[in-house]
Amino acid sequence: MRSISTATALAVLFGSAALSVVATGTASAATASIASPGGLVADGALKRVFVGDSSTGWVVGTDYSGNVVASVSGISGVSALTVSDDGATVYAAAQGSHEIVALDATTLNVKARYPVTTSKGPLHLAFSAGKVWFTYGNQWDGNLGSVDPATDPASGTDPVTLGLLPEGVSIYDPGFLDTAASRPGVLAVGETGISTDSMAVLDVSGATPQKIAYYNRDYTLNSGIWDIDLVPGADEVLVNGYLRDAWANGAFTQVGTYPGGMPADIAPDGTVALASGTSIATYKPNATKSIRTYAVAPYGTADLTWAPDNSRIFALVGKSGGGYTLKALTDPEKNVPTLTVSAPSSAARAKKLTVTGKLSATVALPAGVKLQVTRTDLESTKGKALPTVTVKANGTYSFTDTPPVGGTVTYKVSYAGDAGHAAVSASDKVAVSRAATTLSLNNNGKLYGYGADVKFTAHLGKTYKNRTVAIYSDPFGGDKPKKLVKTGKVNSSGNITVTVDMTRDTAVSAVFAGDARYASKTVKVTAYAKVKVSEAISRHYKTAKIGSTSYYWFHKNSAPVVTTTMSYYKNRQERLDLQVYYNGRWYDSDSEYFALGTNGKVAVDLGAPGQSGIKARVRSAYINGSSGDTVNSTTYTGWKYLYFSN
Repeated sequence: MRSISTATALAVLFGSAALSVVATGTASAATASIASPGGLVADGALKRVFVGDSSTGWVVGTDYSGNVVASVSGISGVSALTVSDDGATVYAAAQGSHEIVALDATTLNVKARYPVTTSKGPLHLAFSAGKVWFTYGNQWDGNLGSVDPATDPASGTDPVTLGLLPEGVSIYDPGFLDTAASRPGVLAVGETGISTDSMAVLDVSGATPQKIAYYNRDYTLNSGIWDIDLVPGADEVLVNGYLRDAWANGAFTQVGTYPGGMPADIAPDGTVALASGTSIATYKPNATKSIRTYAVAPYGTADLTWAPDNSRIFALVGKSGGGYTLKALTDPEKNVPTLTVSAPSSAARAKKLTVTGKLSATVALPAGVKLQVTRTDLESTKGKALPTVTVKANGTYSFTDTPPVGGTVTYKVSYAGDAGHAAVSASDKVAVSRAATTLSLNNNGKLYGYGADVKFTAHLGKTYKNRTVAIYSDPFGGDKPKKLVKTGKVNSSGNITVTVDMTRDTAVSAVFAGDARYASKTVKVTAYAKVKVSEAISRHYKTAKIGSTSYYWFHKNSAPVVTTTMSYYKNRQERLDLQVYYNGRWYDSDSEYFALGTNGKVAVDLGAPGQSGIKARVRSAYINGSSGDTVNSTTYTGWKYLYFSN
């Protein structure tokens, strides 16, 4: 009771190796995220990729699409991987336990373990001539060993043979190894550990390795070796991703360079992949102009390898926060052309326009290349094929078109690609003019009683095909969202009508989405609603008229109670107005605001005047902006008249 005086608010986790799917441009999705690279190799027979993590001892296998298919742990300090010629077995160098581990390529189950008697290694691996070749040893006694998987340990013969570097060949520390499918029985070895550049090419096809060529450290040819690749189809090795060193008569000479980058790898057909900074580029043999460049990551590349069918490159690229992610880069031997499309920014409907552009590539394109053209608009949302256009000798092209409909029109131009070029497409948009229609909505600015059912009628003028109008209501106040009341076709008179329950001030809008020839249009009106409010008087002893006006009669020492009931809204207040009659006029006595309860009610005790003969009147009101909110229009009750007698 209030009172007032009459005076007065994909992945799957393996240890720390998280497997996920990652895409790079036109690259396909790929595989494992690892902490410390421990080998990377592709298996052409099974179309698998195997990645080692030296810090966790895991080896993970995925398919070429990046789906994890197998994994194994316990390969202590895995540092390198290689695959048998038939693709059935993966071999891992476990330098932590000093052994070569043979894994089933399908399941990654351990098939065999081959101990290597060494204090360092095995470190690097290669498979050639039916054997696994590995390097091992300390700085001053680095050497070459092999595992012959065909040897049965039960026969009493050790499958592992050590000390296989030929006489006269000295390699410090466990050296790099590389083979090439087109050079069976040939093994390249590169020195590691110091800034010298000893290297050798060995014939390992016989009972013991034989020296083909050897370069003894003198700091002049390569100035250190950090990567070595055997070049298919030529008596060459690629050193450090850019030096082409050829051999003849047992000696090496430098015969050319690439732009540079490490790590590097060479495809079976001789195409070279080089990592440099944030990109990986591919080159035709002995070329200095790249075929294709991939932007892979801002954190460098740790390792990369070709798929044996040349279809993609698998690369371990750095990622934010540390570690590496395997990405698959597709079509590495296809040059990516540059295609531009230039259309007018705006045009008139049914008028001819001209589109121009250019197709260019760093690798020469075939003569007379044809481009496919597609127009997409409001009536051809899936695209309409237009006549093909032929590229001129200078790479430019142009075509004309007459857009039949308005709105946004998109011209997409595509080149399907060829044996040496990837497919490419580009597009441009034209704002094609549309006529304006008329759209109106009634009842703007009108005031209605609380809960009135009001009919709003939208009228749509001339259009092309679309005769649909949507009508929305948006009641004032943040607790009730805008909602769709009705959507449908207008009648033959162009009208559509909805009924809105007016419990609050409400914005009503009509929307025509437009069509192929007429632009969209929206109109909005605001209609207003009073609150629902009533007032009850209590503690009187009778009601009777004084003149023609009905009064509530109170004894002079009785306090009237005025109970106001009002439609509720959060923090809403009602205003109570009190006037007193004196000398033939009504005078304002007091106006105060009282908060409503959550039931929308508030009772106010007016107090007793203590004398008779007083006439008063009282009313309740909601005042927009002063009663705690602005969701309804100002509303007053009628006056209730009070008389105080003895």
